[in-house]
Amino acid sequence: MIKVVCAIVEQYDRVLLTQRSEQMREGLLWEFPGGKVEPHETEKNSLVREIKEELAIEVQPYKRLQPIIHPYPNYTIELIPYLCKFNGGVVQLLEHKTYHWVLPEDLPNYSWCPADVPIVEEYLQVCRSRQ
Repeated sequence: MIKVVCAIVEQYDRVLLTQRSEQMREGLLWEFPGGKVEPHETEKNSLVREIKEELAIEVQPYKRLQPIIHPYPNYTIELIPYLCKFNGGVVQLLEHKTYHWVLPEDLPNYSWCPADVPIVEEYLQVCRSRQ
């Protein structure tokens, strides 16, 4: 199983989502950005590195949410979401087609990668519990 982390980056009352490029698997679908955890890395260190590599921004992971097991035809991933604070930088699209900062209640309006759908649902529950 491949361990993958993703960042739910929060700034003010909005959350960052990215659209996969046409060339990527599941092209043009939306996701919380992230990537594979390397063998020598912690989950948090991996997430900080991946977000810096993909989007050129700094994040601070602060809460781990429930991991998701998602099968693909030739492999399975464990997708581990983290709530993250935005710590600066200007988003640069180094791998993705575009990005949006959206209100949490608008998340269901996007076409998500299948592995991210349960994470969106859990994040919306987290948001409701904050109110």
